[in-house]
Amino acid sequence: MKAQEFVGQAKDVLTVKRVFGDPYEKNGVTVIPAAAVRGAGGGGSGEGPDGEGGSGSGGGFGLTGRPVGAYVIKDGVVTWQPAVDLTRVILGGQVLAVVMMLVLRSMRKTRAKVKRAKIRKGG
Repeated sequence: MKAQEFVGQAKDVLTVKRVFGDPYEKNGVTVIPAAAVRGAGGGGSGEGPDGEGGSGSGGGFGLTGRPVGAYVIKDGVVTWQPAVDLTRVILGGQVLAVVMMLVLRSMRKTRAKVKRAKIRKGG
């Protein structure tokens, strides 16, 4: 596959349909889901040295997406409803808890060191 063909196929994958889902309507409310989509690709080709034959080419493409929310249309008013990624919320809480424990431990060690230094000085 030539590089131009590869890039062309990658463009076909990254369409607006990957970002905005099909709207659906129920009881007078229209919902348009939205997602964050990222893609990356690479490719290359080559030939043997000094015309010794052998040639090659290759390529790859990766795509990831995650929901970010939805536009809600009700009575002619458009509102944005963000999606909550519970996994990220939990992970963020765990990271914050670990950082807080490390800071508290460091503060305790520092206080103990200062206290010992005062005792040694006699006061």
